[in-house]
Amino acid sequence: MAAPIVSMTNVEKWYGSNHVVKNCNLNIEEGEFLTLLGPSGCGKTTTLRMISGFELPTSGLVKVEGENVEKKEPYERSVNTVFQNYALFPNMNVFDNIAYGLKVKKAPKAEIKERVTTMLRLVQLEGFERRRITQMSGGQKQRVAIARALINKPKVLLLDEPLGALDMKLRKQMQIELKRLQKKLEITFVYVTHDQEEALTMSDRIAVMSAGVVEQIGTPKEIYLKPRTRFVANFIGESDLFDGIITGEKDGVLSIGTEVGTVEGLAANTTIGTVKVNDPVSICVRPEHMKISTEKPEGFSIQAVVKDKIFVGNLIKEIAVINNGNEIKINSINAADLPDPGTNVYLTWDLKDAVVIPETSEITLDTAEKLKEVI
Repeated sequence: MAAPIVSMTNVEKWYGSNHVVKNCNLNIEEGEFLTLLGPSGCGKTTTLRMISGFELPTSGLVKVEGENVEKKEPYERSVNTVFQNYALFPNMNVFDNIAYGLKVKKAPKAEIKERVTTMLRLVQLEGFERRRITQMSGGQKQRVAIARALINKPKVLLLDEPLGALDMKLRKQMQIELKRLQKKLEITFVYVTHDQEEALTMSDRIAVMSAGVVEQIGTPKEIYLKPRTRFVANFIGESDLFDGIITGEKDGVLSIGTEVGTVEGLAANTTIGTVKVNDPVSICVRPEHMKISTEKPEGFSIQAVVKDKIFVGNLIKEIAVINNGNEIKINSINAADLPDPGTNVYLTWDLKDAVVIPETSEITLDTAEKLKEVI
């Protein structure tokens, strides 16, 4: 197997007493689209800047193309960066902005013209070469910034929330264009965003970050359907989470006691790591997998009362309150499937659609003890 084009090993970053990135271990494969996803302040941009060379790690090792880049300046690394604010020169036209890097390297004029023309065609801006930057729309400016970054033929393109300043419709259009561009060029894209839908749409893999820690790395499908932590389950899409305690395990099948009843039959291999009786866990069910009925189904179910029924265009969202006061989300594309507010209902799900998440911090010992008393 080929070595990763970018690797980070035990990387830490401190700003004074602020621990921004914690023991980051990340391998990025050549030609993949990897997204660093997380809320503001989680360390994703700092991680990107340590790859680019705009920041140096406090400790740990960053390699690009197998080479330690600690002592290399940003311009000496085979990476280029596209910023959210574009960082274009307003006093230059489109051609000169894109050509800037080649002119600094004193490339021949004929080569500059040829490569700029190729870039303009690639980002669909032919005919705009003499246009002033101040006359360009947000989407056009972003294309210019991408062309300027690509003209130096980097092995890795780093993109720091590049679509953040665009309106929603243009963002979605640019998502498709960026993915098309990445596939056509077959180079590595490392993309930073806080937008979950953007990450799921564009990425080959996603690294989800929280408070400086990479919580999970996987394909969009893995991240969504098999979250490894409570944070990932909550941050990627919507989740219904039920706190519980493992009350039994036999032949790889778990019994989990919760405040709303005991759930039997969950496979132990749906968990991450080793679990045992009395361990605190969470059961995660996505709202689209939650089943709702006015009649009690066979097997496990939860009694609830419908609180809200909300139309959001492509689906109907319903919120039901269970007996411990928690609100449960149910999504359906068919309004007829969902009872009206005030209706007494039963909630359940297929065992295959539930994920068991071992808890190491988010359920405190106090909560675990209270659950033991209830169940």
